Amino acid sequence: MVYKKFAVAVLAAAVGACAQIETAPETSASQQKPIVGANATSHAEDISRNILEAADPALPPSDVWERLRRGFSLEREIGREKVQDYIQYFSSNQGYMSRVTERSRRYIFHVAEQLEQANVPAEFALLPIVESAYDPFAYSHAQASGMWQFIPATGRSFGLHQNWWYDGRRDVVESTRAASEYFNYLANKFNNDWLLVLAAYNAGEGTVRRAIERNQKRGLGTTFWDLKLPRETRRYVPQLLALAEVVAHPEKYRVPLFDVDNTPYYAAVDVGSQIDLAQASELAGVEIEELYLLNPGYNRWATDPNGNHRLLIPADKHQQFSEALSKLPAEERVSWQRYKVARGDSLSVIARRYETTVAAIQQTNKLRGASIRAGQTLLIPSASGPDAQYAYSIDQRMQRRQSSGKGSKTSYTVRPGDTLWGIARSLDVKVRELASWNSMAPGDTLRPGRKLVAYSGSGNSAEPDNSRTTRKVSYRVRSGDSLYRIARKFRIDISDIVRWNKISKKGYLQPGQRLTLFVDTAASG
Repeated sequence: MVYKKFAVAVLAAAVGACAQIETAPETSASQQKPIVGANATSHAEDISRNILEAADPALPPSDVWERLRRGFSLEREIGREKVQDYIQYFSSNQGYMSRVTERSRRYIFHVAEQLEQANVPAEFALLPIVESAYDPFAYSHAQASGMWQFIPATGRSFGLHQNWWYDGRRDVVESTRAASEYFNYLANKFNNDWLLVLAAYNAGEGTVRRAIERNQKRGLGTTFWDLKLPRETRRYVPQLLALAEVVAHPEKYRVPLFDVDNTPYYAAVDVGSQIDLAQASELAGVEIEELYLLNPGYNRWATDPNGNHRLLIPADKHQQFSEALSKLPAEERVSWQRYKVARGDSLSVIARRYETTVAAIQQTNKLRGASIRAGQTLLIPSASGPDAQYAYSIDQRMQRRQSSGKGSKTSYTVRPGDTLWGIARSLDVKVRELASWNSMAPGDTLRPGRKLVAYSGSGNSAEPDNSRTTRKVSYRVRSGDSLYRIARKFRIDISDIVRWNKISKKGYLQPGQRLTLFVDTAASG
């Protein structure tokens, strides 16, 4: 096939998958000439049209992309300027498209299947490209995680469990199940208008509902294109429509799609107990990195001892893994160390030392409470390999991220009462950058004793962060307010309030007094 040869040629020169979320910037139709239009017909378009017309719908789709094309049902609105801008972007950034479609190869067949079963439009299988560039480890400034970018609260609302061992927002199967349920929930709220569903998924149900109500009061239209919505949402929907258009006609837009077979990439195995991921990778005969990429929900060196015991295994290794697992007793699937309790020890200290949890130690040793005594011997579940072997565990990913900055590196140990804003100010860096270097969101909880890193020499300043999550707020003092209460409420430092408003730290606040605050909305909610 002409297209496949073209894709292979482009992919041979493509850079490997990036670790961070890749997003397509908004382009301007005035800056670049859109490919679509009356004069856009080319020889490549004729090839594409002939290929699609020659496809026999009675035969199974040849690859995932053909499967999606057959299921596309949304009007792509390619005459609209923003859709054209994104078509131009994708057609001009072949490296980006080759990377994200290559990264999707483990997941997209299964995503398409789950969406089909939930009666969600096939175009939504491309949404993880918009959300996370199909990176299941993606983590955003707003605490959104996984390829569907669920925030913690929404994830919990749709049954995505999150604990020390496991984060269901990154679980490939569970997060797609939750996304499908969320899409159908929104479809019921918005009369099956799937563009409004997309807008609500991005901006929130309430934001879209209020925009509709405003237009209804003014006698205006209530389609997505009529509504006044946040800028990000106004770009979000056209971006997905543009993706669907270029996937529908890759030859026309000269977009290379990684060749993904229309067959399962993985098979699910119920292990039935906790298992060391290094041991599981040996049983399956696959690299541990591959196992983590298929099971990104697991935060640590093993599966959750009390949670879902499902492992996704490459389809061609499924039988080998199942047979080897059946010969391995449950008690041998995790390594154990004997530990003699020393004076001053506590279960929490021991758990941190051995990268496990208090609950796991209690369960293993049949302890009802947290009391232990010096000289007591405990069995501690522990990793069978060195820390570096668990390449995609949360600690190893953080170490790599902390080593990714440029300039002079500084370390900081979190103390009780610290805030990310205050630490950033003391280190003369921006809050967003400090969070990024340490694989955090600005609103994440800081645990005393945690090691943070920062890099100087990148043009940072200690002035209020001008990122899109930082807002200037005029706050009216209420009866009973104090600097401490206001600082705690907005997760900022008292010293910053004093400096911004040129007031005395020891002075009294008066009800009705106005204060200027620079608030990180991701941190303060």
